[in-house]
Amino acid sequence: MAPTSHNLTEGPIGRNLFAFALPILAGNIAQSLNGSVNAVWVGRFLGEEALTATANANNIMFFLIGSVFGIGMAATILIAQAMGARDLTQARRVMGTSATFFIGLSIVIAAGGQWFSRHLLAAMGTPEASLHLAEDYLRVIFLAMPALYAFAFLSAALRGAGDARTPFRFLLVAVLLDIVLNPVLIFGMGPFPKLGIAGSAWATLVAQTTTLIALLFYLRHKRHVLWLGRQDARYFLIDRTILRSLIVKGVPMGLQMVLISLAMIAMMTMVNQHGTQTTAAYGAALQLWTYVQMPAMAVGAACSSMAAQNVGAHRWDRVSATARAGVLMNFLMTGALIVPLIVFDRWTLSLFLPDGSDALEVARHLNHIAVWSFLFFGVTFVVSGVVRSTGAVVPPLIILVIALWGIRVPFADFMQPRIGVDAIWWSFPISALCSMVMALAYYRFGGWRKARMLVPDRHEVASPAEVPATPPSPVADPSAEPDDALAR
Repeated sequence: MAPTSHNLTEGPIGRNLFAFALPILAGNIAQSLNGSVNAVWVGRFLGEEALTATANANNIMFFLIGSVFGIGMAATILIAQAMGARDLTQARRVMGTSATFFIGLSIVIAAGGQWFSRHLLAAMGTPEASLHLAEDYLRVIFLAMPALYAFAFLSAALRGAGDARTPFRFLLVAVLLDIVLNPVLIFGMGPFPKLGIAGSAWATLVAQTTTLIALLFYLRHKRHVLWLGRQDARYFLIDRTILRSLIVKGVPMGLQMVLISLAMIAMMTMVNQHGTQTTAAYGAALQLWTYVQMPAMAVGAACSSMAAQNVGAHRWDRVSATARAGVLMNFLMTGALIVPLIVFDRWTLSLFLPDGSDALEVARHLNHIAVWSFLFFGVTFVVSGVVRSTGAVVPPLIILVIALWGIRVPFADFMQPRIGVDAIWWSFPISALCSMVMALAYYRFGGWRKARMLVPDRHEVASPAEVPATPPSPVADPSAEPDDALAR
């Protein structure tokens, strides 16, 4: 393997998983700090209407990222499986096809968003006082989408190759640039114009674009195993089998992000009906919840990459051990964050609200009810990441649909006439607990180990002449299935 990749199929699992997850977690925390600092500037200096505007617009941004996120996840798993099998040519082939399709699609989405910003915000029920502010912010965010997509895709691909440090270093640069540029562009410091709430979005655009260019130059300079130069232009041609797998496997994974984003929009729409004060309180709590979910997301991403490499290497014993280590790590790390955020929530929540705001007590109340749900969310995230590493992507999607749209949203909607706005807050832990139980049940009893990531075209399957030349997929070997001790 190249020195810029890491072999996750050898060595102690717990230690390697922690070492691999740590840069991902640090990057997630840095991104969260970036969003929180931006929220402080917006909420404390531009007012509750501006904070409400960014909360609504950011929900749409998450939806946009989720709409193509699955393609990146599918590419990551394919790259990790190829790296585990020591097939560098296949890894580069996946990289080229994915980049061509993924970035092209992101440009189309970004362009179309310029015409739909106001309609999307209005459909969410964004308060009238915040609507024009949210539109100004969201239009610029749409312009930043290609850079956001490309950077996220490259980061995920590098993690698939076992390289978590490079994405973190460049993400840290992007965060620092964004933090520095926010007050400069919001308030118009020095030669820069005063852009108000749109300045926060422009800071994101400039920071992400600059860092993306720097990352590309770095990969070229280091000749990273996944770097594709002019001499590798053939890899950017669409490989039909890979593209089919990206779509067939990526769409269900992307739909999960879309459904999460749609559920967030549905919850925000219900919160908006209770007025600006409740919406501002919810927006402030969301800033804290971003931190709470970071350990689970980092560990889940690390588990997915590690499991996928071991699937490619036929190391099923290490796949199950990765799941067990990930669940334990989630409880320890997420629990360690929840306790101080409960104890010091008066101080932390006040960072995102104007002095003397009545929304503070509302935020504290809802936070005490809902924040515990992230312990259960973490288990689901870790287990689903391991399951998806083989190519079993539909069952986690079904579990998510049931948890969000069969439990969370209906519970919040139907129970509001009986217990008021608390129905919204209680819907979080109830749905998260149900999701965890379903995920563990599928991990224990489901057939995810027999799934395969590459989906051949029909004519390839029907052609007997090609069958001998195609080695069996490592994930299609049920005889290598280990004893599953996680849910015992």
